[in-house]
Amino acid sequence: MSFLLLNMFAGGGASGGSDTKSNPTMMIVMLVVMVGVMYFTMIRPQKKRQKEEQAMRDNISIGDEITTIGGIMGRVVTVKEDSLIIETGADRTKLRIIRSALGVNNTAQEKVEAEREAAKKAAEEARAEKMAESGRERKKSKKDKDE
Repeated sequence: MSFLLLNMFAGGGASGGSDTKSNPTMMIVMLVVMVGVMYFTMIRPQKKRQKEEQAMRDNISIGDEITTIGGIMGRVVTVKEDSLIIETGADRTKLRIIRSALGVNNTAQEKVEAEREAAKKAAEEARAEKMAESGRERKKSKKDKDE
């Protein structure tokens, strides 16, 4: 399929174009465009996710509730350079895990969700206040027109 697209853009047309010569610069341009599209749709978002995960792993502190990639939930007790010690369950079983096994920082996630809820509530209050103010303005303009 990509050959057909390249052939069409290179001047070959849809019929195969054996009577016209293909333009090598157009083929190079199409190849560069395809590489650029792949970079922006696949490679760049993956690198962004990796940076976010690494930042989350670097910002773990004692007392954070975490979930590992294996599904184990616990509270961080000790933070070392390359590993964490977590407590799990009511019997306070301690496990040592490596930082790369960290899946989600539940404490940080809860903080972000609380901030989003607060921002949403503030926006709704501002919207309601604006609607009430516009309603007052309409009443004033009606009174002015009646007089």
